[in-house]
Amino acid sequence: MILETENIELKSVFTEEIYKEVIAFANTEGGFVYVGIDNGGNAVGLSDVDGEYTRITNGIRDAIMPDVTMFVHYTIQDNNVVRIAVNEGTNKPYYLRSKGLKPSGVYVRQGTSSTQASPDKIRKMIKESDGDNYEDTRSLEQELTFEAAKTAFDRYGVEFGAEKYLGLGMMRNEVYTNLALLMSDQCVHTTKIAVFDDETCTSFRDSRELGGSVFKQFEDAVDYLRLCNKTKSTIKGVIRTDKPDYPEEAIREALLNALVHRDYGFSGSIIINVNENKMEFISIGGLLPGLSAEDIRIGISQPRNKKLAEVFHRLHLIESYGTGIRRIYKLYENCPAQPMIDVTANAFRLVLPNMNEASAEFLDDSVTDQMKKVLAYIGTYGQITDDGIMQLLDVKRTRAYNLTKEMCEMKLIRAEGRGKTRKYYAI
Repeated sequence: MILETENIELKSVFTEEIYKEVIAFANTEGGFVYVGIDNGGNAVGLSDVDGEYTRITNGIRDAIMPDVTMFVHYTIQDNNVVRIAVNEGTNKPYYLRSKGLKPSGVYVRQGTSSTQASPDKIRKMIKESDGDNYEDTRSLEQELTFEAAKTAFDRYGVEFGAEKYLGLGMMRNEVYTNLALLMSDQCVHTTKIAVFDDETCTSFRDSRELGGSVFKQFEDAVDYLRLCNKTKSTIKGVIRTDKPDYPEEAIREALLNALVHRDYGFSGSIIINVNENKMEFISIGGLLPGLSAEDIRIGISQPRNKKLAEVFHRLHLIESYGTGIRRIYKLYENCPAQPMIDVTANAFRLVLPNMNEASAEFLDDSVTDQMKKVLAYIGTYGQITDDGIMQLLDVKRTRAYNLTKEMCEMKLIRAEGRGKTRKYYAI
């Protein structure tokens, strides 16, 4: 007599409940399902064993995802009982096609029962089967839409549709990957932006949490940060110059860096803090092993999410790995304050200084009264000569030479020409 155990399940007749038992065994340590034996262990047999055998084999093939048939073997016994031998699968978790990759569709064996797997158990099985690469693993959420992604692809003139999903890495074994989840309208990760009144970032002025597809988050964040990017106007003579607090391209590159390189294996949000002096971008996940902050500054890059980076590259949002950070530093080359990178084991922080505030502070601290007079004269008349500086400041040629040299090194002015024909202009 056969009795139910941890690896034996008895069914007197064929029902679709058998699929759950097969899934549970394939997700655990394997087992046997006997169809034609009741719960008491009595062989009642199947009246149409050949027909039921066909229903069982076809049903298991069609109802369970991923394909489990290579781990299932069938035997028709002399007493008109169908014996289903299920080995532990290698592509766990297996689940009911009709329910999807969620607890209502995933089962595991516990004692003599097959029970729904918890979300944590499902995630653990996915990680064990697919590895640690987040974007390649199967998404727990399978009911995904891609309206924002399609809009982004259309905007940049790149084809997008279901036929592209596999090539992009959005699907694996007929199910969506986490890359697809990031691109989908149902993306669970967010970007949080906070604007503060104080330098210590403790007094809130405004805040937003941006969700949806990473493409939507990128565009929404760019739009909101544009509102935070004030423009300062200066007038020199009849010329008015408007200069934003932050180079728009630097904001764009910092945001793309946070979106593409963050560790999506963690549930926290990208954090962007803004105050009068700086704009900081904080993303979860430190650098990959072997890289340092200095490596990043000089342009060495190893993307954590290679497929996501490739998607952004296809849309021409990023040029190539590592160029974004170098471009940010290039944009700040004439600014007294430079961008700053902080790295911890679990976070990456990029700080963009407010260029107008940094320049004003620098001028207040470093520009002498004589320098200010020269700058004011250039602002009014557009240029000045060495003789003009000597007359303006009532100084000798040696002092005028040393002063203009120092101002050129401080990037306050630029020189054109040589000797008596040399003139100085504002930068």
